Amino acid sequence: MIEDITLNPQNPINEEQAMQRQRQRFSPDGDMVSEQQMQMNAAAGVKCPNCGTVNDPEAAFCASCGHPIGRTSCPNCGADLDPGADFCESCRRYVKNDVCSFCGARLSGNEAFCPECGSPKGGIVCPVCHTLNDFSFCKQCGSPLTDEARELMQQVHELPEFKEMQRLAVETQQLEQSVPYTSERELLKDQRNIQLRERVLTLLAQDRGIAEPVIPALDSKRLSKEEYDARKRECLTKIAAILEKMAQKPQPKPAQARNYAMACRPQGIRLAWECNYKHALHSSPCGCAKPQMGGKWLILGKDVKKEIKDDQ
Repeated sequence: MIEDITLNPQNPINEEQAMQRQRQRFSPDGDMVSEQQMQMNAAAGVKCPNCGTVNDPEAAFCASCGHPIGRTSCPNCGADLDPGADFCESCRRYVKNDVCSFCGARLSGNEAFCPECGSPKGGIVCPVCHTLNDFSFCKQCGSPLTDEARELMQQVHELPEFKEMQRLAVETQQLEQSVPYTSERELLKDQRNIQLRERVLTLLAQDRGIAEPVIPALDSKRLSKEEYDARKRECLTKIAAILEKMAQKPQPKPAQARNYAMACRPQGIRLAWECNYKHALHSSPCGCAKPQMGGKWLILGKDVKKEIKDDQ
């Protein structure tokens, strides 16, 4: 007789019953499961290399200890890569040999050019800034590098919200090129210069025989420091709202996510891409390992304190 001291020390059981209980385990929900059921779960699931827990086949992290599951290494630098990553953020190189980085089409691994979009596997040199790129938009200057990228950019730029955003970006640029009044003294000096201009033009007109000349008013766009700050803040707030509205939502293919995000980028504004993968800032989605998880453009300097990961 074997005494079962773990379940009921007062109730002895026979050896066969004890062995049967030893072959049973608890499921994550607290239900007893048989050894046969455990073997079936192990065959279908993924075993955690840290604690040994069997997880769902699609799990990226262990449900028990949180350890990453299914990680691979970068073929270029050896850094750890999460499941679904197609770009190494350590050496900043594309790592998928069987997927076209430009359009997301499947490859056999031996092609020199993608049979779907025709892009070379070795990358494309940007004709504007001469940067070598693995993706459809230049990571340095944002220029579209493929026919599909140019077509997508044209479609996005025809959207009413993008047109409004670009108009606000141009207005912000013009504001930044102006010099606001910083003191009352500067304002009075400007007014005296306007009066002097009117007097000189009046005298010149009278010398030509015009008794009562009409002097066109000088259209001065110079603002006070308060007006300048308020106008710029208003423009940036509206741009940020549009960028939020056009934020990239999760989708299956990383190439499509990168291309759409780059096509939505307005010109003339300092931006950074915040990914949903690690909530890190990148100079563009071209520097994110998993852009398919979504993300959005943020205006640098407007309530943004984090540093761009690509520049560290």
